[in-house]
Amino acid sequence: MSAPDPVLKVHNLSVRFARSQVRAVNGVSFDLGAERLGVVGESGSGKSTVGRAIMRLLPPSARVEADILDFEGAPLLSCSAGQMRNLRGNRMALIMQDPRYSLNPVLPVGRQVAEAALLHLKVSKSEARERAAHMLERVRIADVGRTMELYPHQISGGMGQRVMIAMMLLAKPRLVIADEPTSALDVSVRGDVLKLLDELVAENNSGLLLISHDIRMVAAFCQRILVMYKGDVVETLTRLEDAQHPYTRGLIAALPDPRHPVHRLQTLDRLAIEAAEVRV
Repeated sequence: MSAPDPVLKVHNLSVRFARSQVRAVNGVSFDLGAERLGVVGESGSGKSTVGRAIMRLLPPSARVEADILDFEGAPLLSCSAGQMRNLRGNRMALIMQDPRYSLNPVLPVGRQVAEAALLHLKVSKSEARERAAHMLERVRIADVGRTMELYPHQISGGMGQRVMIAMMLLAKPRLVIADEPTSALDVSVRGDVLKLLDELVAENNSGLLLISHDIRMVAAFCQRILVMYKGDVVETLTRLEDAQHPYTRGLIAALPDPRHPVHRLQTLDRLAIEAAEVRV
């Protein structure tokens, strides 16, 4: 039996912004099936730019090029603005990192989730509200009726992120891009949010692209990891133990490990990293 076609194909993706000779993303390639794929790197490495390029959400100053950028067989770079609007939130979803800035502050959260059903599922207002309530129950929101009447500033960060997940996954998208979905959350709720995200993505047979700076968290959650440095993918891993590139090893060493406490965390050895890039 042949393997199913990937949900997303990205071959030689590059992004350059106006007035800059440096590519923010330089020749990134990967295929994504119904799996969890992590993209890690420090701030400015290009990982979030990859996610926004896929969603076609970069500003007009960005020049996006790719040999292949296909979602479910459709070339995204050839899609019209209207076609992309139909895909976003429906077949493709983007979960942002901080619900305080992603949710509309002047609308109750229940109305915002219901609007996703109205827009993408084409149901009546009453059914949209019922589906919103059901989805909020699925993401383990307590007292759903009361919570739906609250505004974003009245709920916790963890609850807000659950609301975002409910809104983005209500239409059962095939591709979910989660950009730092736990960075604004307390450590005590990060694991619960990731477990919930994993359950819903698996249920929908979706592909998940998880973007994060936390390489240990990504390694524990994802089946494959792309490590990005200055717009390039420098290494692809399935286990951190197999890391060879100095940059990847530096990211690992820069994070605290309770199993091996140290007096002072290491910093990235830029000279070794640049030397490795020259050899490549």
